[in-house]
Amino acid sequence: MSFFKNNLANMLTLGNLMSGSIGVIHLITGDYKTTAICIIISLILDFFDGFVARALKSNSPLGVQLDSLADMVSFGLLPGVTMFKALEPFGTQLLGFDLPFELKYIGLFITLFSCLRLAIFNLDEEQTYYFKGLNTPSNTILIFGLYFAFLANGAFKIFFDNSLLLIVITLISSLILVSPIKMISMKFKSMQVKDNYSKIALLLGAIVLLILFKIPGIPLVILYYILVSMFFQKQLK
Repeated sequence: MSFFKNNLANMLTLGNLMSGSIGVIHLITGDYKTTAICIIISLILDFFDGFVARALKSNSPLGVQLDSLADMVSFGLLPGVTMFKALEPFGTQLLGFDLPFELKYIGLFITLFSCLRLAIFNLDEEQTYYFKGLNTPSNTILIFGLYFAFLANGAFKIFFDNSLLLIVITLISSLILVSPIKMISMKFKSMQVKDNYSKIALLLGAIVLLILFKIPGIPLVILYYILVSMFFQKQLK
């Protein structure tokens, strides 16, 4: 029984890794709906592994390492491959010039910076009640959400018809992962309303965006998250 208690959180983390791996495979084969389901499962498991570890007091150095390694696949490799797929149709052409490499590989910069972001997070002891830079799950929702909305109903077509805009999104996404900008974390330091204005504003705004825009609202929620976090910079500590 103690073995199960001590390793339940790690099992959830490995479930996150399995789901993310399956999501990447289906993304490569073009089954984007299955990938979307896998991302949702990974997000749920990523949330609950930490919650369970704290509830059962089973936090361990092994769990910390497993969490980052699982996130590297689910929220590092997967968004990089998403941008890889988005850039793939453009081949080597950029603004009429024939480059000596295919543009799709630029998409993997998201994977590289996700790895860097996860390593920084593991070494930074300040990020308890806020994040520095956009966390990798949110970045995955942003990148895959844009692509999925485009495939589902043609939303954000302007981006996916223009390789330069996709490269700009890639660079911005990569840099914001390792930026010093403080981002809201949903961990509560207290239950007093005055200490949680940023979280309340984020939740209410996210609900409105999803109701109004449905699938296209998913990446808009992350953009809203970034804006709200920037607005509440001084309150995040």
